[in-house]
Amino acid sequence: MRKKWKPLLALLCLTWFIFGLFTFSKIGYRYVGKSYFQSENFQHELDNFQADLGPLVLNLPTAEELKSKITVSQNEIEEHRNYYGSLGTQIDNIKSQYEERIQEAANNNAAELKTKLEAERDAKIKDITKNFEDDEYVRKKIEAQKGVLIDQYIKAVKDEAKDFVKNYSYFSYELTNDDGDTYRFGNINDSNVYKITYAAHPLRTGNISNNSSHIFYGSDVYVDSDVLNETTEYTGTITISKKAAQSAAVMQGYDQFKRNQFMYSIIWLTSIIAAVFVWKWRKELLPTISGLKEKEMVAKYRIDFQIALLFVTGCIYWYFSYIAFETIENTYQYNYVSFLIDFVVQAFVLISIGVAFFVQVIWLYERVNTVEKLNENIKDSYLWGIGESMTDLFLNRSIALHSIVMIAAAFFGGGSFVASVTMGGGFPVMVFGLCAIVGIPAMVVFLSKMGYLNRIMKDTKDMAEGRLNRDVKVKGKSPLAAHAENLNHLREGVRTSMHEQAKSERLKTELITNVSHDLRTPLTSIITYTDLLKNPDITEEERKQYIHILDKKSDRLKVLIEDLFEVSKMASGNIELHRSRVDVTQLVQQAVGEHEEDLCKARLDLRMSMPQDAIYAYVDGQKWWRLIDNLIVNVLKYALEGTRVYVTLKRTANGDAEFTVKNVAKYEISENADELFERFKRADASRHTEGSGLGLAIAQSIVDLHGARMSIEVDGDLFKVIVRIPAV
Repeated sequence: MRKKWKPLLALLCLTWFIFGLFTFSKIGYRYVGKSYFQSENFQHELDNFQADLGPLVLNLPTAEELKSKITVSQNEIEEHRNYYGSLGTQIDNIKSQYEERIQEAANNNAAELKTKLEAERDAKIKDITKNFEDDEYVRKKIEAQKGVLIDQYIKAVKDEAKDFVKNYSYFSYELTNDDGDTYRFGNINDSNVYKITYAAHPLRTGNISNNSSHIFYGSDVYVDSDVLNETTEYTGTITISKKAAQSAAVMQGYDQFKRNQFMYSIIWLTSIIAAVFVWKWRKELLPTISGLKEKEMVAKYRIDFQIALLFVTGCIYWYFSYIAFETIENTYQYNYVSFLIDFVVQAFVLISIGVAFFVQVIWLYERVNTVEKLNENIKDSYLWGIGESMTDLFLNRSIALHSIVMIAAAFFGGGSFVASVTMGGGFPVMVFGLCAIVGIPAMVVFLSKMGYLNRIMKDTKDMAEGRLNRDVKVKGKSPLAAHAENLNHLREGVRTSMHEQAKSERLKTELITNVSHDLRTPLTSIITYTDLLKNPDITEEERKQYIHILDKKSDRLKVLIEDLFEVSKMASGNIELHRSRVDVTQLVQQAVGEHEEDLCKARLDLRMSMPQDAIYAYVDGQKWWRLIDNLIVNVLKYALEGTRVYVTLKRTANGDAEFTVKNVAKYEISENADELFERFKRADASRHTEGSGLGLAIAQSIVDLHGARMSIEVDGDLFKVIVRIPAV
C-alpha cells in the first residue's frame, strides 16, 4: 500500500514544487531578505508623499506671487480679440441676438424693456469695438481673467493640502531649504520604525499632478505656470515614529506584507521539501505513470491531439497558479477565514490539474523519447496529414489554381453580401452587381465541375465492380479530363491484365497436362519393360531388346528432367554467366555445322548466309552454343521434309548481331506463336515427336539472361526465329 501511494505523492509534490517555483519567480525578489519599508508598496507611498510635499506644503506659492508674474502676449490679445470672429462678424452676431427680443418688446408696447435691451446691445457693441481699437484695454481684461483663475487654483490647492496632511499624518519631517527656512511636522526625534535623511533633495513647486507647462485654463485665456515647475533643494530628515506606525494606513500595509512574507516562506520551504521527495521517489513514479490504463486511451489519438490536450491542461494549471497567487497577494486584514477557504479550494484544484498535467508530460515523453518514435508520431499527426494534403493540392497546379479561385470567389461573394446588408446608400447595389458578375459564373463553373466529377466517380465505381466495357467520358482539357483519360488507360491495363491472367491460367493447366504426359510416357514404358524382364521365360534376344528399350526410355527421361531443371534455374536467374568476347560468326558456323549431316538425313536443304567480317559479342560461349543448338534441333524436329532451312547472321544498322533461323513447319502452327516459348509447349499438339517442349523455353531463358531479344514470326507454315544481341 505504501509503495502504491508513493507515485501519487511524488506527483503532488512535483505540482506543489512547480507552484512554488512559479510564485518565487514572480515575487521572490519582493519578500526574500526585505522588510516592509523596503517593499514596493511602501516605496510607492513614500514617493507620493515626497512628490506632493513640495507643491502642497513646502513650496506653495501665494496668489499675489502668481498674479505678479502674470504676462499677456500680443498673441493672447489677438486671440482674445478674434475669438468669436472679426469685428463685423461679432457686431452682426450681437445685433441678431437682440433684434428679435427688441422687436418683441416693441410689439408688446414694453418701451422700458426695449430701451434696456438696446442699451445692453449698444454696450456690448461698444466693448467689442474698443477691443479692436485699444490693446491695453484687452490686456487688462485678460489679466483680470487670469487673476480669477489663480484665485481658484490657490483655493483648490489649499483644499488638497488639507487632505494631504490628513492622509500622511504618520510622516514626521524636518526639512531646510537653501534660504535657511526650516519646515517641521511631528517630532523626528521620537523612536521610529523608518528614517531617511537627505543631504540635498529637490522638491518642486506647484501641483505635481499637472505636468503641462500651462495648467490654468479659461474660456479664451491661460496662465503660464512655468513657475510651478521650479524646484528647491532641501536637506533634513523624514521619519515614521513607532507610535505613528500604529495608524491604520501603515499597519494595514505592514500586516499584509508580513502575512504574505510568512505565507510565501511556507510555500517556498515546502516546495523545496517537495522537490526532495520527488527526487527520492522518481524511480517509482515513471513506471507507475506508464502503467496507467488511461495512457492507452490517450495513445489512441495522434500526437498533435495529445500536445493540444497537454497545452490546454498547462494553461489551466498556469491560470489557477495565478489565481492562487493573486489570492495571497490581495488578502486584506480581518478576512482570514475567507482567505483560507478560497486558498484551500484553489490549491486543491491546482494540485489536481497539476497532477493531470505532469502525467501527460510523462506520457508524451515516453511517446517520443527516441528519434524513431518522434519521426513516426510526427508523420502520423493531423498537422502532417493536413500539410501533405496541401502539398498534394499543388501536385496539379491547375487544380490548385481552380480551388484557390473558387474559394476566393466564395469569400468575395459572402463578404459582398454581408457588406451589402450592413452598409447603406448605393453601395449595396454596386456590391451586389460585382457579386453577380464574379459569383454567379464561378458558381456555374463549380457546379459543372462537380457534375463531371460525379460522373467520373460513377464510372470509377463501375470499373471497380468489374464493368470494363465502357470508357470514361473525356470532356475538354481540364485536370478532371486528364484524370478521366488516365482512368481509361487504367481500364485498358486491367482488361489486358485480366486477359493475361486467363492466359496464364490456361498455360498453367496445359503445362501440368503436358509435363504429366511427357514424364508419364517414358516412365510407363520403363515400368512395363521392367515387369517383362522379370519373366524368366523370355529369350535372351527378347531380354536384350527390352534392355535396349529401357536404356532408350531412361535416357529420354533423363534428358527431359535435366532440361526441366535447367530451364527452371535459368528462369529463376539462379545461374552464373561467364561472359567473354566471342566471335559469334564462328560460333554459329560450328554449331550449325555439327548438324549438317542430320539435316541431310532429314531431307532439309540448309542455306547459310554469314558476314565476311567477324561479329563479336560479350556472351557466355557455352550458353550461346546451347541456344543455337536448340534452334537447329527444333528445325530438325518440326521442319517439313524436302524444304529449305535458312540460317542467317548479320550486323543491323543499330549495331546489333542478328541471328535468324527460318523454315517451313510440318505441323500447323497456332496464331499465338509466342506461346511456343512456354515450357512443354510444342507445335505438334498430338505430342508424337521426341521433343521435350523445352527447347525454345531454354533458348528464351538464355536470351533473357544475356539481356538480348528473341522473337517468333509465323506466316502460314513459315516459321521464323530472330535473336538479337548488342555486338562489340
